[in-house]
Parts: sequence; C-alpha cells; structure tokens
Amino acid sequence: MTKPNYFVYPKDVEAFGFDWGQLSLTIGPDTNGASRFSGGVVNLPSGQGHTRHNHPGAEEIIFVIAGEGQQMVEDELGNPIIAEVRPGCTIYVPESRFHSTKNTGGGPMQLFVVYSPSGPERALRELPDFRIIPPGTGRRA
Repeated sequence: MTKPNYFVYPKDVEAFGFDWGQLSLTIGPDTNGASRFSGGVVNLPSGQGHTRHNHPGAEEIIFVIAGEGQQMVEDELGNPIIAEVRPGCTIYVPESRFHSTKNTGGGPMQLFVVYSPSGPERALRELPDFRIIPPGTGRRA
C-alpha cells in the first residue's frame, strides 16, 4: 500500500504550465485521493493573469498569498464586479460564475485555489498553451 500524501509542497508535484503562469495541484484525486475538492498553488508573473472563464458545476475559493492584482467575479446577472486584491484576501467564486485574475504588481503573484467538487482542473489540460512541468523544475512556490 502506498503511503498517504498528506503533506505536499508545490515543488514536489508536476505543475500545469501556461503562457500566463502555472498551477501546482497539491490536493485532489490524483495527488492524494481527496474526493470532494481539489486545489493548489497558482503563480502569476507580473502583468500576467488568466482570462475570463468559468468552471461549470463547481465553486472556487481563491486566497491571495503574495503580490497584488485585479480580480473580477461576475454577479448573478453577469455584471463584472472588480476589486483590487492583495495578500490575505479570500475571493469566493460561486458555482459556474465567470471570473478572471490579473497580476497588476511589479513582482510575482501567488494564489491558493480550491475547486469544489474536484474536476475543473482536468479541463485545463485541453487549453492550447497547456504543458506539464515536471516536479523539481521551473518556477515554484
């Protein structure tokens, strides 16, 4: 039997790389068997961010660890609500709601994201700029 992976660092798992940054999944079905949610650390270089998108059927929590940026979450009528965010801010993205994040600071921005239920991270593999960054390589938290 494999030892459970309860303690996970971003540098120890493969990351999803994109032109706008990377996501290191530190919790989820494929990482440690979590079944009700998944999540990990997102790194956004200065001036970069992920464009407007949604996760059908899933809620998301975004916690700003480092850096500063602009966060957009659409309200129930589809109107964009935009806020400047910095370390310590928790952003709630309701189920299937469109949202986007942009690093507006001079340095890197780091986020911790949680999806519930797990699964939205799998769709990221279909994006045209998706690539795998092996553990222990590339820019990490």
